[in-house]
Amino acid sequence: MTQFEPQFFKEYKPTPEQLDQYFQSAVRDFEIARKDNFVEVQFSYCFQALIKAGIALFAKVGPVRVRSVPGHHVKTLEKMSEILNDPDINTIGNVMRAKRNLDFYEGGVIVSESEVKDFLKFVQGVLNSVRKVLSK
Repeated sequence: MTQFEPQFFKEYKPTPEQLDQYFQSAVRDFEIARKDNFVEVQFSYCFQALIKAGIALFAKVGPVRVRSVPGHHVKTLEKMSEILNDPDINTIGNVMRAKRNLDFYEGGVIVSESEVKDFLKFVQGVLNSVRKVLSK
């Protein structure tokens, strides 16, 4: 069973409607990423969709809510990877996080169309996995 460290997570009992809202927010961000013409927008929304999928997942299995503290994205990816038994979530998710941080804090990073296509495919798979857990 997954242990949720209290410095990163707090107990939370969402309603079924809230669970659905969390996941639909992730899906909405993914659709923006999929449909937009700018790779920077695609990348940003793709990463947001991944993190929001984790928020929905944790609300279901914890049930916990992620605290907005330094390191929470790293912990989100780690716990998603653990819960879904998919090490790629931690690996690829952290590549995305690092690129996002370079773009956000270091004056920009170039993300190629090819990379964005790969990230979109990856996040679509994660969303499908989260959807399965939420439907149980």
